[in-house]
Amino acid sequence: MIDKRTLSAMLLESAGLLDSESDLLSEIDSKFGDGDHGITMAKISKLIEREVAAWDDEPIGEFLDTLGCKAMEVRGGSAGPLYGTLIGGLGFELDDDEDELGPDAVKRMFSGCLTEMQDITTAQVGDKTMMDALIPACEAAAEAADDIEAILEAADDAAAGGARDSERYPSKFGRAKSYKEETIGTPDAGAVSTSLFIRGLHEGYVKAQQSQ
Repeated sequence: MIDKRTLSAMLLESAGLLDSESDLLSEIDSKFGDGDHGITMAKISKLIEREVAAWDDEPIGEFLDTLGCKAMEVRGGSAGPLYGTLIGGLGFELDDDEDELGPDAVKRMFSGCLTEMQDITTAQVGDKTMMDALIPACEAAAEAADDIEAILEAADDAAAGGARDSERYPSKFGRAKSYKEETIGTPDAGAVSTSLFIRGLHEGYVKAQQSQ
């Protein structure tokens, strides 16, 4: 089961990965974008750490919604609103009183996240955006066995594969779309950061289980 303690560990692991790879994310983004994606993700990382530390008695879904709303306010282009929607979406399909999440609830976290993201973007796999990692991750989570670690591992693997595959696509969104085929060979920074966030959820869960 995922309770408050375990989810805190998962989010902190994601925050740590985003912060440690912030230079890489900015380097990728600098090739065809503004070069600030890593800076924005580091800000979101610090926000996650502060909010987890201050988490009191809010139910999990409410906490994720609040965290998402605060992430939307992070300045740095579209990353704040996009990640705010992603994070808040994780709680979208959770019941108000769910404080212990089993496999079904974890699958609903990914389902709700994808639903919320698809409400604000039309990007699909192949458009060289964060959706190249998120869509495969959510689909893999839905198809995984009813076991929390299996769900998170499937999402992690699919997100990482989607981020790698984004190298093969020309950009169709944002500033990078003006470069078209020139962007082939470079992964999308948003897809890479999304894969890091999901990897953190997986690795944080495993570490939390091992520490019990």
